[in-house]
Amino acid sequence: MNPILEVKGLTMDFGGIRALDHLDLHVNQGEIVALIGPNGAGKTTFFNCLTGLYKPTAGDLLLTPPGGRTRRLGGLKPNHVTRQGLARTFQNIRLFPNMTVLENVMIGRHCRTRAKVLGAIFRDRRTRQEEREIVALSISILEELGLADMINEFAKNLPYGAQRRLEIARALATEPLILLLDEPAAGMNPQETRELDELICRIRDKGLSILLIEHDMKLVMSLSDHIFVMDYGRKIADGTPEEIRTNPAVIKAYLGEDVDDA
Repeated sequence: MNPILEVKGLTMDFGGIRALDHLDLHVNQGEIVALIGPNGAGKTTFFNCLTGLYKPTAGDLLLTPPGGRTRRLGGLKPNHVTRQGLARTFQNIRLFPNMTVLENVMIGRHCRTRAKVLGAIFRDRRTRQEEREIVALSISILEELGLADMINEFAKNLPYGAQRRLEIARALATEPLILLLDEPAAGMNPQETRELDELICRIRDKGLSILLIEHDMKLVMSLSDHIFVMDYGRKIADGTPEEIRTNPAVIKAYLGEDVDDA
């Protein structure tokens, strides 16, 4: 199986500090892949390189849509990366708090809209039709994520778990090939985490690939098809959940000791 996303030798330097050191990683179509590691391992730096917030020092970021040609993502601006098919959520929720739930999702459609400045000013028939389509699609996504009854609420008034789902809804509105989730379970209670588990599986079942950073190991082990482990900017292991669970290098990275010494 050819990967939809392939990362080769990704390196990121900040002055004299190497945050990512020749990182290799891949994601296959319809697969849930987890990226784990201790705090400071470089996981969020990797997401920032992948989504255009940072320009990598070296390496390739290759996106190959099913049946399409391979595209290089390295050096693209964030809006262009989104248009290519990568959408992300953030560890710290980034919504538009004084906009409604519906408006937050509609913003996610901006990268797919065809209307230009003149269309927005004169509101021609094609622009009005596109706006109706955006509203209909946004409502459909909110219904799938269980947020339809909050459609006119301001984002800032939503419970924490609902805000997390709204951020995912906005990402889905971009029609991504790969959904990037940065610690989606952070701050959630057990019930919200179970609901998140079910939601991610439903999204994957629609054929979408998912790459997530997560510290909740129970969630990672239950969800993931494949796991990559980082430490000090390097990949130290990858494999199935069962392989990772018993990997000595992984245990050492998390516990700070050799398995034989434990």
